Amino acid sequence: MRDKLSANIEKYRVKTGPMASDESFGMNGVFILQHADTSLSVVVSDGMEWDHVSVSTRTRCPTWDEMCWVKNIFFDPEETVIQYHPPESCYIDEFPYALHMWRKQGATIELPPAWMVGRVLK
Repeated sequence: MRDKLSANIEKYRVKTGPMASDESFGMNGVFILQHADTSLSVVVSDGMEWDHVSVSTRTRCPTWDEMCWVKNIFFDPEETVIQYHPPESCYIDEFPYALHMWRKQGATIELPPAWMVGRVLK
């Protein structure tokens, strides 16, 4: 996860109400970001050895493009993050239109070989 947010993103931090935070909270807080014509609610935390970013809209799940855009704001471009699909017995569905990105701090996430996934884009 990035060490610090740009001033351009900090201005979208929620600073009032029950989810309020300020720059002293570091990479922890709620941000309301605009991507194209969609308002994204983004919850960020970096405690207990985990980096976590939750992205939601009011009416649908975020798109792949929206998730990639948010990922690149809060994580370095070369960091791997995961969207887990746990056993059904562990499901928690408090927010039906939220998707989550996770990264265990200090861990290297093994990826399958690129040829197993598809064409490399770069």
